[in-house]
Order: sequence, then C-alpha cells, then structure tokens
Amino acid sequence: MEESMTWHGHTGPRHVRADRRSTALLPVAVTALLAMGLALGGYSAAHPRSTAAAAGTVTGTVTSKLAPAGAAVQAAGTAVLAAGAAAGTAAGTGAAAAGAGTAALHAAAGTIDPELETEINGIIDASPEYRIGVALVDLSGGSDAEVHRYGSEDPFVAASTAKVLAAEAFYHQVDIGAASLDEQLGDYSAAFQLQAMIQQSDNDSWALIMDAVGHAELTDYAASLGVQYSPESNALTPSDMARILAGLYRGTLLEARDAAQLLSAMQDTNDETLIPAAVPAGVTVFHKYGALDGELHDAAILAKDGQAYALVVYTSGDDLSSAPERTDIIHRIAAAVTDAVF
Repeated sequence: MEESMTWHGHTGPRHVRADRRSTALLPVAVTALLAMGLALGGYSAAHPRSTAAAAGTVTGTVTSKLAPAGAAVQAAGTAVLAAGAAAGTAAGTGAAAAGAGTAALHAAAGTIDPELETEINGIIDASPEYRIGVALVDLSGGSDAEVHRYGSEDPFVAASTAKVLAAEAFYHQVDIGAASLDEQLGDYSAAFQLQAMIQQSDNDSWALIMDAVGHAELTDYAASLGVQYSPESNALTPSDMARILAGLYRGTLLEARDAAQLLSAMQDTNDETLIPAAVPAGVTVFHKYGALDGELHDAAILAKDGQAYALVVYTSGDDLSSAPERTDIIHRIAAAVTDAVF
C-alpha cells in the first residue's frame, strides 16, 4: 500500500512506482443508478478491457434511467410529505404537526451533534503521538452545509486521496469538450487510466492524468472548488478533501454520467481495509485511501436510505510501521460516525 513518487520537471510526474501496480435529486439519482448495477466492474492495468464500450454503456444507461430514478425519488418524497400533512390534519395541529414530523424524520436519519463531536475528539485525544484530522459533512442538505472539523486543521500530504481531485479535473475537461475519455494516454485510453488510478491507486495512471490536465490547470480547477492545491506539494486539509467529495456526490461538478463513473471506481477498490472495513452492512461506501511515508488516510462518502455524509480521516506518523494502530483509529472514528448518523 505504500506509495513512492518522483517528480520530473514542469510537465509533471512520470514513471512512478505504482501502489499495487500494475450536478436537488442528482446525488440520490446517481446513487440509485449505481445501486441498480450501473457501476463499471473493476479491472486492473494488467487486464484492460474496452473502455470506449464501457463508457458508452454508462452513457446509455444514465440517459435512460436517470429520469425515472429521479421521478421515483420525487414520488417518494411527495408521499412522505402527503403522509405528514394527513397526520397533521388528523391531529388538528396543522403546521405544528408537520414541523414535528420533519424534526422526527431528521432525528431518525441522524445528525452531527455535540455527542458525536465529543466521541471523535476523544478518539483523537487518546492518540497524541499521531497528528489526526477529521472532516465530516452532511451531503443530504444544501451546498452550504457546515464542514465539521476535528483535530488538526492544517494541511497534510494528501498521498493518493488527491487522485480524486485529478480525476474530477480530467472529467471536467471532458465535460467542456477539452478532452476525451477515448484519447490515448500511455498504452491505454483515458477512461482506462482514470479507472486504474482510482480503483487500483495506480501511480503511473495518476502521472498520465496529471500531465493531461496540466499542473497549473489542476491548481486552477482546485481553486474553483475553494481548495488550495499544488501538485508539487500535494497537500490538502481534511476539510478540502471533504469539499472535493461533496461536490462530486451532490452533482455540482460533473455531468451525471461522469460522476457515476468516478463514484463507481471508488467502490471495491484494491484496499478496503480502512473506512469500508468499519462500516456496517447496508451503508454504501465510495472512497479513496492514501498511504505514503508517514501518511495514512481515507476519504469516503457514506450513503444509506437517502442520507449521505463525506467523512475524511487523515493521520500522520513517523512512518507506516504504526499503520495497524492508525487503522484502528480510522475504524473507531468511522464506526462512531455511522452509529450516530444512520
């Protein structure tokens, strides 16, 4: 899982050793599509398949299924509201009953409350030998949802979690017509390299995607998200990473097809031992881990029954010999969050 990176001049990284080489219904609709089997199957650099055909399948499936999925979600929401109104009328309390019903639904879904904050801070404080930063965002609300921060708020070397940002930047270029998923990058298509970079955490693919986007352009794209990022330092705060995930899931960054494809690559990756290992059955996890020198991170979207949260846990130590201990910290934080919000 350890990564090693070498930077070569202004054009970006090349020939890097791989780790384990080789757009308010859109978020719910995208998740529904993935649950219906939209997601592309995993594949590794050693066993390429036709990415042009796969991308075409995704495009067709999204085009045909996004509208009915959105309609189904809207119909379900209408039914809930109608039931709340009927209950309010029957009780003779009108708007008050509706407000109480809304509060009850929110409480049932879970909230990011002071008790959870205390628990997360307790886990962090119990391990002062490591620098730990956590960010948590409720993705079910509007785009102005608060980023809850715990522990260190300073930048960390983001390691491979930054590959999500690089992927978003490339997909953005595809969306505006400046790039194509079918273009050749290295020995394979861009679509293949994106899949390998995210699902297999392939550093050679990362280098190719970074070069295709351009370092200055990647910095500018990050700034458009409200994130300060330089490919040379590869540093992000946990809050920055949470914003990167939030925009992806809410559908404010990419076309639905591309968001679905990227999210699909963030499932069943080549390392599911961090946040995914601590999440109970029934919670869908989209994530990207990172491990480099003393950094051990995981950045995830957790989704269940129409609720979704971005959870980022960054940890830094002297080296990766403490990976088992920090893996346990990540597990305890993930378990605390899922217990509280789902």
